[in-house]
Amino acid sequence: MTYTLYGALGSPYSMKLRAVLRYRRLVYIWQDGAAAREALAQVRAPVIPVLRYPDGHYDNDSTPVIYDLEARHAQRRIVPDDPAQAFIAHLLEDFADEWLTKAMFGYRWLEEVDQVQMSRWLAFDNLKGGGLANSQAFAEQFRARQVSRMALVGCTRENFPLIETSTRAVLAALEAHVVNRHCLFGTRPSLAEFGIYGQLSQLGTDPTPQAMMRADYPYTYRWLAHIDDMSGVEGEWEPGFAPVVAELVRIAGEVYVPFLRANEAAAEAGAETFRMEAMGLPYEQGVFKYQLKCLRELRSRYAALDGAARAAVDGVLGPAWLALLAP
Repeated sequence: MTYTLYGALGSPYSMKLRAVLRYRRLVYIWQDGAAAREALAQVRAPVIPVLRYPDGHYDNDSTPVIYDLEARHAQRRIVPDDPAQAFIAHLLEDFADEWLTKAMFGYRWLEEVDQVQMSRWLAFDNLKGGGLANSQAFAEQFRARQVSRMALVGCTRENFPLIETSTRAVLAALEAHVVNRHCLFGTRPSLAEFGIYGQLSQLGTDPTPQAMMRADYPYTYRWLAHIDDMSGVEGEWEPGFAPVVAELVRIAGEVYVPFLRANEAAAEAGAETFRMEAMGLPYEQGVFKYQLKCLRELRSRYAALDGAARAAVDGVLGPAWLALLAP
């Protein structure tokens, strides 16, 4: 029973899903370059990673794929057994996928040093040959396209102080934790670690954020290499919430909650853009429908918690999250 994962080293969601497959010891083949481009024709939204299942069907969107793999394979699941922990792990993965990705995109395409190196590396990965001139021409086209999309995803210079401040808060929380233990909910990884890893894996590659991580968060930088392949890890879920989990939820409440609320309010008002302030810093971008879906999913999962799980979750969430999830 073999899966095929079509992705790219420069794709945070590809690296996230590859790390999940490795930890879960699911047999897979990694395909990038031309094979990954061709696989896009098999899915509705043409974005990587794309997973080809053993029965021949294709799917993408990493989070639903992870939950589907949870249902198909009982061994080495990454969703905690405890429903309260499972909810918080989902919340942190969503925060990584939808907010920390802005750090990945901003660090990669705001400064020329990162634009040049990463566009050339991504072209090299994509083309797998064809000569330096062809590769660098492709890199310039790709660079121009990505830079032109910066405002669309909110990664402008005006917004980046908030993106960087919130990212550094996450890195500081992890730095204090990983010197004691690698995982968030015990001695085995959850979907939260893999979601965070996916985005930070790119910060650990690009010149500017890599230098920042090496200088200021060296053990978190090294932690990335461990999360990339945890196939040899044997561990257990442990009860309760570690301090790092509460701190990450607090940071997400400070920045991701106002983002989700402002996006939803703007969508309901029929606006095309929204503005907000978080951590004392301004932020503005266009309305995104996908984040509306993410918020509905969070609310649905929260509403499905039973009394004991709800009480445990409420003890971690704080007022901002509670007001958003149970309006």
